[in-house]
Amino acid sequence: MPVPGSTRERMAGQIWAGVCSGNAWNEASVARLVAITIIKEQVMDLKGKKIAILATNGFEQSELEVPRDRLKDAGATVEIVSLEAGEIKGWDKKDWGRPVKVDKTLDQASATDYDAIVLPGGQINPDLLRVEPKALKFIKDIFDAKKVVAAVCHAPWLLIETGIAKGRRMTSYKSIKTDVANAGAKWEDAPVVVDQGLITSRNPGDLEAFSAKIIEEVKEGRHTQRSAA
Repeated sequence: MPVPGSTRERMAGQIWAGVCSGNAWNEASVARLVAITIIKEQVMDLKGKKIAILATNGFEQSELEVPRDRLKDAGATVEIVSLEAGEIKGWDKKDWGRPVKVDKTLDQASATDYDAIVLPGGQINPDLLRVEPKALKFIKDIFDAKKVVAAVCHAPWLLIETGIAKGRRMTSYKSIKTDVANAGAKWEDAPVVVDQGLITSRNPGDLEAFSAKIIEEVKEGRHTQRSAA
């Protein structure tokens, strides 16, 4: 039973009020509210944790911004890492979106400084990063240190290039399912798939569940049983 006046009870009241008033509460709306509620109840749970978001021009806007905002809400320090200093520009569904400030370049960033790495998708962004040796090394160094690695949409391309995908349970955007399977991964059609601290999701519709799972896995700490790529 929820505690009277608790965040969960207020959330249930919001959903019920919406139903009674005739407002549309689809599955995505409920999932978003549930994820935000859980994160709010976990505020400051990631205090002292530092998380890198690796991206370049053409990242899917929501796939960078939603995890960034949810992780900050949970108390984490989040830094945008990219190939060059300045800003990177997002891709928002069908056109160029908003710029995001780069906090560190790959030359300035070290895997030892972070507790996790988040890899946004979009078609352009991971395609540019997967031919950059420094980007691949940064990802692999974090993974081999038994830390959390999270990739959404087309970003599993980077897990393929680094050799991380082989033998892992994963998901991805549906159009690269064959790429993931051919790399030796066990592809699953689910909003979030977790394999010993390796987190993958399919598309922007999964971002709330994706973000909540990152928080949960980072709280658990290093996944010492995981084999290196």
